[in-house]
Amino acid sequence: MQLMLIRHSLTAGNLEHRYVGRRTDECLCPAGIQLAQEQAALLSDTVPDVVFASPMRRCRETAEILFPSQPQIIHPDLAECDFGQFEGKNYQELTGAPAYQAWIDSGGTLPFPGGESREAFIERCCRALEELVLSHSFETAAVVVHGGTCMAVLSELEASHTPYFDWKIPHCVPFCCQVTRTVPLRLKYEKRK
Repeated sequence: MQLMLIRHSLTAGNLEHRYVGRRTDECLCPAGIQLAQEQAALLSDTVPDVVFASPMRRCRETAEILFPSQPQIIHPDLAECDFGQFEGKNYQELTGAPAYQAWIDSGGTLPFPGGESREAFIERCCRALEELVLSHSFETAAVVVHGGTCMAVLSELEASHTPYFDWKIPHCVPFCCQVTRTVPLRLKYEKRK
């Protein structure tokens, strides 16, 4: 079995480097639609057996553009992290705020004020993906989610144990992983040639 983890395409908030999390249900911006259409052309010979997606509009719209013939199986726990007080803001707007500085100084290990901890977020995403893998039959599944969701799953389940912030997840680029074990779920990332 193979999973293609795909971060949704661009939103206006992404272009402004905002914390666009679980509380912000943005749609794709024009540049995001174009990027997804370009990627769809590259993936035109790839038709996954199933498409799993976050319930957020940006993910559902991306999945529709990339795989228009495939119905989406939505799981609420694949949604992006809850950024709490940082939601919708960017670095410039948060600079100087004591809570933001404390979060930065912690290396991103403190929970977001009024939001989720990284540990809870990782646990939520991994549990959701494992539930989907166990409850659906497929050879290839596309998983259209968020950058943070991809980082959570890969840092916890992928064989290299690469740390969370070391995963760089561009918009609309598939990260293909073999499922090496289903219970507990384990993955092996296959670098594209």
